Amino acid sequence: MSTAPDQGYPDAAEATAGPEAGPAGDTAEPTLLAAAATLSFPIAPGYRVNVRKGPGTDTPVVRQLAYDARVAVRCQRRGQSVSGPYGTSDIWDNIAPGQYISDTYVYTGSSGMVAPRCTG
Repeated sequence: MSTAPDQGYPDAAEATAGPEAGPAGDTAEPTLLAAAATLSFPIAPGYRVNVRKGPGTDTPVVRQLAYDARVAVRCQRRGQSVSGPYGTSDIWDNIAPGQYISDTYVYTGSSGMVAPRCTG
C-alpha cells in the first residue's frame, strides 16, 4: 500500500495487538492472469493480521499472521474497502490458496496493485 500511514487506527476486524491466534483452514486456489515471480512484503509492524477466505471482512478468518510477518503476494483482487495502517483500499492480497489479507496491512510501497490480478 502507500509508503506512509495516513490512518492512525486499524480496522479492528482485520488486526489485533494481542497474542490471539485464529483458526486454520483453506479453500480453492485462484488462477493467476499472468505468470510472474511471487513478491514478498512485510506486514505493518506491531500487527497480527487476520487471513480470510475471501476479499472481505464478511468471509471467515482462516488463520492469523504472526507479528513482523512477511507475505508472498501471489495475486491481487478488488473486494471490500478496508482501512488499515497504510490507508484505505479495496485491494486484497492472495497469500496462499483461499487466503486473503487487506493490502492496507502490507507494505508494498504502492497504493495500486503490485501483483497480477487474481481470477477464478
